[in-house]
Amino acid sequence: MSIKLENFFNTSLNDISVELSQMFDRNFETKSFFDKQWPQTKHTYHTGSLLLRTGKLRRSIKSKRGNKTITWKSNLPYAKIHNEGGKIKVTPKMKRFFWAMFYKNSNAVMYSVKKKAPANTKRNKRLQAEAMKWKAMALLKVGSEITIDQRQFIGGHPQVDIAVKKIIDNNINQLDKSIIKKLKR
Repeated sequence: MSIKLENFFNTSLNDISVELSQMFDRNFETKSFFDKQWPQTKHTYHTGSLLLRTGKLRRSIKSKRGNKTITWKSNLPYAKIHNEGGKIKVTPKMKRFFWAMFYKNSNAVMYSVKKKAPANTKRNKRLQAEAMKWKAMALLKVGSEITIDQRQFIGGHPQVDIAVKKIIDNNINQLDKSIIKKLKR
């Protein structure tokens, strides 16, 4: 009689990878890390979640299987600071980006033909407020610190442990059934 434990481990790791990937993805939908809500953005002009504005971060999270491990990673440079929170120093490159975003938002404002002034619309108010935020950030001195609030989306949590235990228990039950079936032959 031959029962391959390697199949048990591979099946378990595959099941864990799929289940936890789905759970981590749901964190973006709920704007929380399981039961811990993400902090609200400090800027009122943002619509939706700060981490869902483009969806790029959410789509970048990938699981990678090792021999006996699974890791989740993102290739985006800002993923780690959002997941863990912390402080970042303003660099000249960041200042150029902040200025570019200021001009992008201020140039998107629609003007009234008659008044030759910005039209009084919700969209314009949002764009003007966002442009002012980018300008304020662009005016920061190089070396200044910006605090990024933690908005964790992957990592350890009691619900992760529960899901892994449930998968392992289920796969052990399947292995038991397989052994019993082979013993009855």
